[in-house]
Amino acid sequence: MNPRDILSAGAVVPVMAIDDIHTAVDLAHALVAGGIPTLEITLRTEHGLKAIELIAKEVQGAIVGAGTVINGEQLKAVADVGAKFAISPGLNIKLAEASLNSSIPLIPGIATAGELMLGLEHGIDTMKLFPAEVVGGRDMLKALHGPFPQVKFCPTGGINLASAPEYLKLPNVLCVGGTWLTPKDAVANKDWDTITRLAKEASALRP
Repeated sequence: MNPRDILSAGAVVPVMAIDDIHTAVDLAHALVAGGIPTLEITLRTEHGLKAIELIAKEVQGAIVGAGTVINGEQLKAVADVGAKFAISPGLNIKLAEASLNSSIPLIPGIATAGELMLGLEHGIDTMKLFPAEVVGGRDMLKALHGPFPQVKFCPTGGINLASAPEYLKLPNVLCVGGTWLTPKDAVANKDWDTITRLAKEASALRP
C-alpha cells in the first residue's frame, strides 16, 4: 500500500506496546470496530513481531505495521511477519538505504530539516514528526510546509485527544499518532468496549 493511503485510513494511528500477547488480537478488533484501522505495534516489547503476525492473519480490516524499527534487519523482519508498513523514531543513511529494497514502505521519524532532506533523497515523502511536541509541534509543521510542501506527516509524541484536532487541520498532516487510545488499565482488564469508544472518538476527529 501507498504510505499516504495507510496513514489516511484513520485520523489517529494508535502506538501500541503489547505487554500480553493474548490481548493483541482482541485489542486490534476493538480499535478497528471503532473506525481506527491503521495500527502501529512497536518493537519495544518481546511480543511485537508475534503480535503483528497474529493481527495480520486474524483481524480483517486492520492495516497493521511496526513501530520502533531502527535498522534494516528489523525492517525485513517485520515485513516477513506481515507488517504493511514500518515506522522509525529517526532516520540515518543506512536505514534510508535499506528502505529502498524493502517490500513495505518506511515512514521515518524526523525532527529536523536535514533528516527530512535525507528522506527525500531516498524517495521518502511521507514521514513522522517525532517527538512532535518537543520539537515544535504545529509551529514546526507550519515552518516545514513552506520549503517542503510535498512532504506529508504523521506527528507523534505528546499529542492527545484535546490537541489532535489542531494538528489535523494542517495541510501537511495526514493523521496523528498517539497512545491514549489504548490505556494500559483498559487493556489489562480487557475492557474492549472502552477501547472501541476511544477509537470512535478518535475517528471523529478528522475535520
